[in-house]
Amino acid sequence: MVDTFERLAQIIERRKGADPTTSYVAHLYCKGGDHILKKVGEEAFETVLAAKSGEREQIIHETADLWFHTLVMLAHSNLHPQAVLDELERRFGTSGIEEKAARNDDKSASARRQ
Repeated sequence: MVDTFERLAQIIERRKGADPTTSYVAHLYCKGGDHILKKVGEEAFETVLAAKSGEREQIIHETADLWFHTLVMLAHSNLHPQAVLDELERRFGTSGIEEKAARNDDKSASARRQ
């Protein structure tokens, strides 16, 4: 899986400056960050609908679209997918409930400092 993300990240980086009439990634970049975020939102919604339908192939197809557009969003934000994989790795062995509580504590402390 990591190899696939790495290969896609490399291709997305190479296509950022390509001709938008021949490259979908370049087309997304030409439209700008808000358009990329809109595509991520659309794909997330379509993934949820597919999951609700229970149709295996549709779930796979829509999840692939969501992951692809999320990789484009990361690249647009100058982030590499490895940063997300590292964060997931960091969370191993931590309860999801504990991890979320820690994030909420961090937000509360940050708000008090401001």
